[in-house]
Amino acid sequence: MNPEQPISPFQLEHTPQVPELLYKLQCSIVLSTFQAGKIVTLSPVNEDRITQLARNFNRPMGITFTDNYEKLAIACENEVIQLKNSEILAKNYPKKPNTYSNMYFPMSTNYTGKLDLHDLSYGIDNELYAINTLFSCISTFDNDYNFKSYWKPDFITELKPEDRCHLNGMAMKDGKPKYVTAFNTGNTAKSWQKDLTKTGVLIDVDTNEIILSGLGMPHTPRFINGKLYLLLSATGQLVEVDIENKSYTEVINLKGFVRGMSFYKDYLFIGLSKLRQNSSSFAHLDVAKLTNYAGVAIVHLPTKSYQGLLKYKTSVDEIYDLEILPDFLRPNILNNFTEMHKQAILAEDSCYWVG
Repeated sequence: MNPEQPISPFQLEHTPQVPELLYKLQCSIVLSTFQAGKIVTLSPVNEDRITQLARNFNRPMGITFTDNYEKLAIACENEVIQLKNSEILAKNYPKKPNTYSNMYFPMSTNYTGKLDLHDLSYGIDNELYAINTLFSCISTFDNDYNFKSYWKPDFITELKPEDRCHLNGMAMKDGKPKYVTAFNTGNTAKSWQKDLTKTGVLIDVDTNEIILSGLGMPHTPRFINGKLYLLLSATGQLVEVDIENKSYTEVINLKGFVRGMSFYKDYLFIGLSKLRQNSSSFAHLDVAKLTNYAGVAIVHLPTKSYQGLLKYKTSVDEIYDLEILPDFLRPNILNNFTEMHKQAILAEDSCYWVG
């Protein structure tokens, strides 16, 4: 009897058209999986094959790029790490020269403590905004405090580390946070855990007005071509919001736990997660029974049609966030766990590998 073959980590399968689509779009996918503790890049080698690169980070959640893609920020368990891109360092990478199109390496860190940061986004002048779920507010960062409160819902009477409403998602407009999602409007510790599939809300940051209520675990609000979209994780729906009439319409139902979304050239890339069966909050959801994998679904937004799927067979069970990285077909990301990032030196007018 032959011994069983070991299971390879990060086994990925996909529908046939996905590599061709990514190659046609000339883009890569960058996703965060806090469950596996990785940032993963998925890139088309050609029209038939996809390659991936997984890097260790401590419980990564929200990820964001600046508009010019020169900087990447990652919300981790105890810190927000900002990374800087260099095509020259990528080209001369000592381990694999002339292999990668670009490289992000750690440049600065804000030590936040365990704030349970969720969505993260660069705004005007590259100011970083983060959903501070533990303290039920939007935060910014400086060198004097673990966080600075930028905004909180008016139903939250005081900032305490109690995750009162499970604030989680943030849509930016004109370089500032404009809409947020939360699981309820409670003002006591973890009040959202009761009836969490029926009490979700979408809130206008400028007015504190509740635009939508009664939502099933809303996540990932995003402005796309002047319209607001969000994901209803409890029902698997992508919906378009009619802000003026305070209503929404379904675009497509992906029949899984949806969270994390990015748009590029008419296509939406949406994260799907396999929910923990021992989770007291999520295991009972109907979508938990429908999706036994994590992956990325692709939707053609103009026609509201399903276009393909990337599906993990091993290692990845939950995805929090994802971004599309255009024009970089073989990105690399260095973490601060290894010695290599210490050898990358970026000066104002030059860069080097040393050591």
